[in-house]
Amino acid sequence: MIRRLMLREEVRAVALFRDDGALVEGYGLDSAERLATLARFAYDTKRIVQGNLDQLSMFTGQRGWTPPTGWLVRGGGHTVCSVGNLVCVADTTVGNLNELMAELQEVARY
Repeated sequence: MIRRLMLREEVRAVALFRDDGALVEGYGLDSAERLATLARFAYDTKRIVQGNLDQLSMFTGQRGWTPPTGWLVRGGGHTVCSVGNLVCVADTTVGNLNELMAELQEVARY
């Protein structure tokens, strides 16, 4: 199911990981080791984002920050996007990140 994300012109890699950060399935990088590293990075970042949003919620007294739907980190040429236990690396010079995040949400439900 996640392989369909590789059909998008902006997607360079995609990985699905378990709740402990272990790689389940991945495509687009030159080795399984690099895909496993991407999965672990996404798992660690997901936990950090959750912790930060819990604190933000507590300090501001505002609701609606948690649970996070997803996260992204945008660099000069690439963006790492994640929803649930699904992560992808996208080329920021092509495609539409809003559409990609919507598709990630859809695929992450399966």
